[in-house]
Amino acid sequence: MRIERRTPLKATIGILGVGHAAYWPQFDGLLDVMHQKMDIFRKKVEKLQVDVVDFGIVDDSASAYRALKEIRKHDLDLLFVDMVTYATSATFAPLIQSLDIPIVLVALQPLAAMDYARGTTFIQLCNDDVCSVPEFCSVAVRMGKRVPEVIIGTLEGDAQADEEVASWCRIAHVLHDLKTARIGLMGHVLDTMYDMHVDPALITRTFGCHVVPLEPEQIMVHYRNSDPTAVATMVERIKGFFDTPDPVSDNITFCLKQEDLDTAARAAVALELAIEEKNLTGLAYYYEAEEGSEMRRMVTNFIVGNSLLTGAGFPMCGEFDLKTCMAMLIMDRLEIGGSFAEFHPMDFKQGSILVGHDGPHHINIADRKPVLRSLSKYHGKPGSGAGVEFKIKEGPLTMLGITVNAAGLLKFVVAEGDSLQGDIPPTGNTNTHGFFQPDLKTFLKRWMAEAPTHHFALGIGHHAHEIEKIANVLGIDCVVIPTH
Repeated sequence: MRIERRTPLKATIGILGVGHAAYWPQFDGLLDVMHQKMDIFRKKVEKLQVDVVDFGIVDDSASAYRALKEIRKHDLDLLFVDMVTYATSATFAPLIQSLDIPIVLVALQPLAAMDYARGTTFIQLCNDDVCSVPEFCSVAVRMGKRVPEVIIGTLEGDAQADEEVASWCRIAHVLHDLKTARIGLMGHVLDTMYDMHVDPALITRTFGCHVVPLEPEQIMVHYRNSDPTAVATMVERIKGFFDTPDPVSDNITFCLKQEDLDTAARAAVALELAIEEKNLTGLAYYYEAEEGSEMRRMVTNFIVGNSLLTGAGFPMCGEFDLKTCMAMLIMDRLEIGGSFAEFHPMDFKQGSILVGHDGPHHINIADRKPVLRSLSKYHGKPGSGAGVEFKIKEGPLTMLGITVNAAGLLKFVVAEGDSLQGDIPPTGNTNTHGFFQPDLKTFLKRWMAEAPTHHFALGIGHHAHEIEKIANVLGIDCVVIPTH
């Protein structure tokens, strides 16, 4: 089963071709071939859940400046420069100097190799996509910018090049939502985890999003005035999505109680109404409330609703962890999951470590139907109620931790490993066995040496290279833990 995304992925990507004006009168029909090449590339990008703006071909300095004016009107998330043939860097310098968005040079030639014995200058120019890439990279540095990313390959039938194009479209989804996100922040840090503290203005400075203060009472009003029909619908939705097995070995777990199911459903409905009312993209929270109060009952029973929302692309992050909420958002927009996680006990027999948390989790990366158990206590926190338990899918995994460096700026800590077969404790919490190279102890020492927080976002697949690119675009320090 899979939870559908609440809102579709969005990004606006520009495509601009570059060429050399001197060629067109010299070689009849060459410009038409260049437009045909661009059409093939544009159609490739249009299939990747993005809006595409085609700026045509620029072939001299004057046309580059005209294109720049048009590009500025469209609030792009990324610009592909299609290197359809050789172009002087006068077509590129105004763009790289003026634009503050990722620019990716695309050198995809039509032929895998020329037929040299029958070669012509015309055919060479049709396949000269890589010719001016070094010139453009040099000019980028001279304009005070980073060397742009480059995709190299053939225009059709090149799976690696196609994946690189798709990867940059996924990155554009991330960048689009980071700069437009409204992340709710409710409550306070657990008493007191110093690694959780972060200045909301630093989040805005780094990602561009807005952090929205949220009062618990703004959710409570929906909880207190909940619509019985909406709650009953949520109960059936939860029952259809989760298994509810008997307890196994943990004496604080029980078969899901109807009372806990009803409370979880009521809290989930209230959460959804509150985030819609405040137009939020995600939420980081922690709140305890008065013992025995209705408020405590509500705020300690968000876990089920959190997991449903997180699976739908709305990251919900406990323990007031705003930084990890952003990591979860990044992973979700890359379509690789993004569960709230930390390290649990090590398994020295098989060289793994349990990674997980008591919630929230990205249910769409579960290896099977997730489980709900009633818990008589949430360890280390007040309250009781339903807990979510599952393992993530077996196979490659990626971890993204966002911490604060000594200069007070955000830092990414990234690692790749594998989620492999292994039993998890039936404690009503999500866990999976993480295997990391070169061995468990070495990996953990390397991870700790980067001074991470104790939380991170957990996703499927190996995507460190994409996360590193996002960090580079945003100007964030990023460390990928070595595997050798």
